[in-house]
Amino acid sequence: MISPLAYVDPDAKIGQNVDILPFAYIEKNVVIGDNCTIMAHASILSGTRMGSGNKVYQSAILGATPQDFKFKGEDTILKIGDNNTIREKVTINRATNREGITEIGNGCFLMEGVHIAHDTKVGNDCIIGNGSKIAGECILNDKSILSSGVILHQGCRVGSWTMIKGGCRSNKDIPPYIVAAHNPITYYGINAVIMARHGFNNEIIDNIAKAYRQIYQCSTSLPNAVKRIKEEIPMSPEIRSILDFIEHSERGIIALNKD
Repeated sequence: MISPLAYVDPDAKIGQNVDILPFAYIEKNVVIGDNCTIMAHASILSGTRMGSGNKVYQSAILGATPQDFKFKGEDTILKIGDNNTIREKVTINRATNREGITEIGNGCFLMEGVHIAHDTKVGNDCIIGNGSKIAGECILNDKSILSSGVILHQGCRVGSWTMIKGGCRSNKDIPPYIVAAHNPITYYGINAVIMARHGFNNEIIDNIAKAYRQIYQCSTSLPNAVKRIKEEIPMSPEIRSILDFIEHSERGIIALNKD
């Protein structure tokens, strides 16, 4: 159902069984997949490519031009996957250049007032809390959770199964499977409760804890901690994920909680 009070550009491609409520605004060069709901006063702007089963709430703005001085007015892309919930006043910018992309995966929940800047990539099943602000070119891996009011500096990475507590600000990478807290942001332990609820067995959780004990609690350098992990902890996809994340960190990882 498309309300006669909504504006839908004739060149927009709208899938089957899509509800577009009064006063929604859909520009040209937009693709909306099947079974989506676009609520009142939401704006879906040029360059947005949306999959199926998404729900976009009031006053959200998707595909806004990037807040980046390098942007020269090119036609660029925001890609949104399937089955996402995008709540009120969320803003997501499209990419700065044609070669780039801003991307949201599948099954994410973006709460009220979230901002996601240009060229950021959000994985699958992520939760981003009220008022969190994600700068450009960040990467949030699958299953990451940001509580309310989190601020990420440009280019930061967040590992899978990581939880960042409310109000944290980070200009460093935040490794997988941990809880991050405080300001300045610090390592606060592993995300054991969430992992256990989602089927991680005790042995895997224990090995993840041992790995982070080497990194954060053994008073040694990060290269030496990595060496000890490789020598002392059974290799698994989870341990490999930790090591790969550290190896590819350009900003460095967050520090230890010293309380």
